[in-house]
Amino acid sequence: MIGWRARLGFLLPPGNPTVEPEMIVLAPQGVSLHFRATGSLEGQDERNRMMVDNIDSSIELLAMVNPDVIVIAHTATSYYLGRQGESDLLARLQRSTGKRVVTAFGSVVRALQRLDVRRLSLGAPYSPETTLQGKGHLEAHGFEVVSFTNLQGVTNIYDETAERAYGLARLADKEDAEAVFLSGTGLPTLPVLELLEQDLGKPVISSASAMM
Repeated sequence: MIGWRARLGFLLPPGNPTVEPEMIVLAPQGVSLHFRATGSLEGQDERNRMMVDNIDSSIELLAMVNPDVIVIAHTATSYYLGRQGESDLLARLQRSTGKRVVTAFGSVVRALQRLDVRRLSLGAPYSPETTLQGKGHLEAHGFEVVSFTNLQGVTNIYDETAERAYGLARLADKEDAEAVFLSGTGLPTLPVLELLEQDLGKPVISSASAMM
């Protein structure tokens, strides 16, 4: 039986080349993965709007494979909606599908709480405006963001590399941060997370690692 331990569904923006291979690497034996793209290929703001506008029809199709959990694999959607908007969206989608629905950002919050982290550094591949939204969203959930920075020179997040993610984390980190969070499901991070933890001496969480 496919997914004899669990079935996980992921809603992601079109063109995102990172979520599927990184989730496949992380998936435990017996866990099947199912993906559905929704939204727009345009810039960050348009992707955020289109993810929300198209999410109801897309999640209905994903729910047809009967996943145990559906993950909205787009961290910036949570920043765009804000805390209450994100909560309202999840409640609506859970009612319509009868499935547990979570966000990538919600998974990050759970990971930070599990590690008992309260102070962190934020690195993001977004514009300064979206990065500030991310900082505010973390603070709305009770975290202290001791430093934050956005990756310079990004023309398309989906063209970015794990090496650039490594540099972003090193740039964002500060001594009084208990952990570093690399936002963005489109940013490749898995190849460098362990190296970063060795080099920085603290937990490094990405949207991808938290989702699984």
